[in-house]
Amino acid sequence: MIRRHMMSYVPPVPSDGWKCRSFVIAASDRRLYASLVPSSPSSPADAAAGPRTVAFLIFDGAQSLDVTGPLEVFAQAGECARKRGLPAPYAIEVLAETPGPVRMTSGLRLVADRAYDDAREGIDTLILAGGDVAPAASDPRLRAWLLDVRPVVRRLASVCSGAFILAEAGLLDGRRVTTHWLAVRLFRRLYPQIELDADAIFVRDGSIYTSAGVTAGIDMALALVEEDLGRPLALDVARRLVVFLKRPGGQSQFSAHLAAQAVEVEALRGLPPWILEHLGEDLSNDRLAAHVGMSPRNFARVFRRESGCTPGKFVERARVDAARRFLEDGDSGLEDVARRCGFGSGEQMRRTFMRHVGVVPIDYRRRFRIQTEQPANAGETR
Repeated sequence: MIRRHMMSYVPPVPSDGWKCRSFVIAASDRRLYASLVPSSPSSPADAAAGPRTVAFLIFDGAQSLDVTGPLEVFAQAGECARKRGLPAPYAIEVLAETPGPVRMTSGLRLVADRAYDDAREGIDTLILAGGDVAPAASDPRLRAWLLDVRPVVRRLASVCSGAFILAEAGLLDGRRVTTHWLAVRLFRRLYPQIELDADAIFVRDGSIYTSAGVTAGIDMALALVEEDLGRPLALDVARRLVVFLKRPGGQSQFSAHLAAQAVEVEALRGLPPWILEHLGEDLSNDRLAAHVGMSPRNFARVFRRESGCTPGKFVERARVDAARRFLEDGDSGLEDVARRCGFGSGEQMRRTFMRHVGVVPIDYRRRFRIQTEQPANAGETR
């Protein structure tokens, strides 16, 4: 009944219809910053209570990196805790319809420890993989189990298109979510009343977490470890895995300059890196059109067709991405950051940040700064 038109992670989605449930939810357009503010780390008393069980739910056709990436984060958190003389924070298990090997989209087989029907209690954090999710989302037995265990798990999460499974079970009702950028149009068509943040790496809404495609599950898992064990240990894990604790450029899962790099028109292919090297200059539509040797009108039309956004919107997003990196990595004052990124003034950067990120630059720096031991300039204004 609901199999038709569910996305498989890599292949294009079919164009036929798919009957699905609908939800009632107030729509809004972003607020990704709030989704990334971690709750307080767990207290020592929590650690003394024993390791928390992190369970990964897999199925035939799951994406292997959706499982192994986040799983390795929790495994490395245990190793980092051990080296600090702390008790093991996590016990990890893999669940499936039945115990044993389960074939992933790549052909790799992961071994499930036990059937999910046998795991109705004791799970602290349940994480659903994405991939070819149509069969899993259509499975009434799995939906019933998810509804059964939802009240007893502390956190429920999905990676990539795993959000479709949660949506079909009704567990995203009244929530804000994200998923892989390739699935955004399909998700919005199937669940028009669920608020989907297409630009977020991951979204936290209460105790439910959803992440963008594939490696975004690692970002989400690092945030969960940071919630549980604090920033220093989560940073140790990120260093071990050679990944960012929080990606430079903030939380945009498919930033404008990455999208524009996929253009097929030869004249535009060198434009995104050129823009990134000249953010402090005039980047008006006329200037960009002249740089690629096109008329302003034709340039604007072709650019939007190829990149999915207007030249002005692309430049604005690129400037926000650059400003995020300066705020996370450096000590420059806000006016200097605004000048270097082409905003013209700190106030213009402030307004643009609020529009894209939902937070003012000084608060963003305080929350996401990598060099946390050096406070931001006390004299900076919002």
